[in-house]
Parts: sequence; C-alpha cells; structure tokens
Amino acid sequence: MSHPSARTSFDLITMGRVGVDLYPLQTGVPLAKAETFGKFLGGSPANVAVAAARLGRSAALISRTGADPFGDYLHDALRGFGVDDRWVTPVAAYQTPLTFCEVFPPDDFPLYFYRRPKAPDLEIHADELDLGAIRDARIFWATGTGLCEEPSRTATLAALAARGRRGVTVLDLDWRPLFWGGEGGASGHGGRTGPAAMAAARPHYAAALAHATVAVGNADECEVATGERAPWRAARALLAAGVELAVVKRGPEGVLAVHRDGTTAEVPPVEVDVVNGLGAGDAFGGALCHGLLAGRPLERILRFANAAGALVASRLSCSEAMPTGEEVEALLATAATPPGGAGEPGVPGETPRPSGEDPRPSGEAPRTEAPRTEVPRS
Repeated sequence: MSHPSARTSFDLITMGRVGVDLYPLQTGVPLAKAETFGKFLGGSPANVAVAAARLGRSAALISRTGADPFGDYLHDALRGFGVDDRWVTPVAAYQTPLTFCEVFPPDDFPLYFYRRPKAPDLEIHADELDLGAIRDARIFWATGTGLCEEPSRTATLAALAARGRRGVTVLDLDWRPLFWGGEGGASGHGGRTGPAAMAAARPHYAAALAHATVAVGNADECEVATGERAPWRAARALLAAGVELAVVKRGPEGVLAVHRDGTTAEVPPVEVDVVNGLGAGDAFGGALCHGLLAGRPLERILRFANAAGALVASRLSCSEAMPTGEEVEALLATAATPPGGAGEPGVPGETPRPSGEDPRPSGEAPRTEAPRTEVPRS
C-alpha cells in the first residue's frame, strides 16, 4: 500500500470502509418485495472523498476491497468520481462488502451489511501505510469504524499519530455498534448495543481523539466517545478530549460547532423533501472539509455543509448524489429567499457567540432526539 516514489499532496485523504450499495429502486417497499436495485459506490469515508471531489478538491481513499468483480467496480467508480484509488488494494481472502437498504421516506432507512466473515477494509495494516502522504495531506479523515478491529485499529491510530496534529485531522465518530461484536464485526458473536458496547469502544475513541483536531458526530456517536449526549456538554467533552473543533450534528435541530478559541455557531437544517437520508452525513463531511480548506467562517461552513447534506437526502443514491458547489449555493439562495419576498441570497457571515456562553441550563438532561436523516450512512 506504500508508494514512496509516487508522492502527491492531496487536499483530503480519507481512510476506512468502501463497498457496494445495492438500493431498491422502489420506495416504501421492503427488501422481500423489491425487484430492481441500483448499484452504487458506498462506504462513508469513500463517500466523503467523493463529496469533496465534487466540490473541486483533490481527494484520495485508503481502503481495501475483495479481489473480485465488485472490487473492480469500486476502482472504476472511484476514478470516475475523481478520487485517487492508489491506496485501495485487494484482499484475496475476503469478498467486497455489500450493503442493502430499505427506503421508507422520510426517516426510515434500515441498512443490512454483508461483511462476513470479515470486511477487507478492516485488513488495512499499519506497515503498509504511506505515512508521508498522510502527513502531507491538508486534511486527513479517519472514522470510528476503523477502530473496531485489528489490524485496522492499529493502522488508524498510526495514521492519526503520523499527522502530529498538523493541518486538519478529522475523526468522524461514526458509531456502528454492529461492527463491535467480535471477529468480523457483523459476524462472530454479532453486534452488541447499549452501554457495554460503548464502554468497550470508548478507550479506542479516546486514543484517536488525542491525535485529532476536529471531531464530528451525532448524539449517539458523541455519547460513545465522551459519555455525553446533550449537544453543548458533548462539544465541550470533545474539546477536553483534545480536539480544536467539535461538530455535533443534531438532526432536525441543525448542527452545533464549538471551537477551542470560544467561537461557536449553531445553524438550522435546510428543509427538503427526503427521498433517501443515507449519505447525507457524508455529503456534510465532504462539504465541511471544503469549507475548512477554504478558510471560511464557521457559520458559513456549517450552512454550506447542511445544504449539501440536504441535497443528497433529496436524492436516491449516496455517491452519485453528491452535489457540486453550484448546486449547494443555489439551494442556499433559495432557502434564504422568503416566499413572496426578494430576500438576501447567499450565506450570512458568522456571528460568534461570546466565549463560554451557553444558552442551555447547566442541569440539561440527555435528550431523546427526533429521527435524523443524516444518521444512517453506508
């Protein structure tokens, strides 16, 4: 996997799972009744790379596939989206993962992972990494799923440590309890859920957060990493764990971001007619990277990322649905124009909250959240 003679500096390198998404082309139909399916590139880190590439960024993926026709398809798809696949290598012993979903808009998208006996993307080895390229990337993006099994866990931590907290190093908290259940993740003893699974995962998240400068996650994911679900407490716990910027996705309540320098931003979601919520969080991630690379104000970054996620939620596929910058700006302009009025198109500038100010009472209890369109990610 190492290519010391082919050094290229990328805007973004993501690391983690890749697979084939097989989505029914009928909505509101259970898999048992579905007759036709669309085949798409899937896997959250792969989708984040595609999202960034769609926005004009140079992106690469570190992952592994099976040595099979589906693996060949993923290479073709990555190249077609403009994502460098030099660090996506085959594993002869395992098959390329498949993911099926059911599509019940607006908020029910069950996922069925086929990753047995083990997914090849968990066979990333630390001694095969091109650490020079990882250090040189302007942004490196790793995921919590990469921590669930060896050798991927050691490789993920080695990649994060190699960054030395340079540039932007993102940990996508990416909690998949099914993948923490023993050999093969989704195989063996099956996935565990609840406090026991979180307790087993938390030390590995803590080790990763110590090397990250940005953490991104929803309430469940923040609870795994920090023990906190309430947005402000979760954000502060992530800062205490070592990151510079904590981004807490709140589904229908929008998104909160808190920076170590005291800058904060809260923005509402962009309302769309949801077709398939899968992949919306990955579009958000790619757009977040795009905004950080551009040095935009925090509020503007979040508004742009929210709109990117909303566009994907309004479409069927994940990777193929990732929007261009022009599409995102058009949606933002429409959302900023009130019905019957001219409005002010574009994205407002950042209005930082004074350092330490928190509008929520100190005794805020953990919330039970409404369904989120961005939670399910392939």
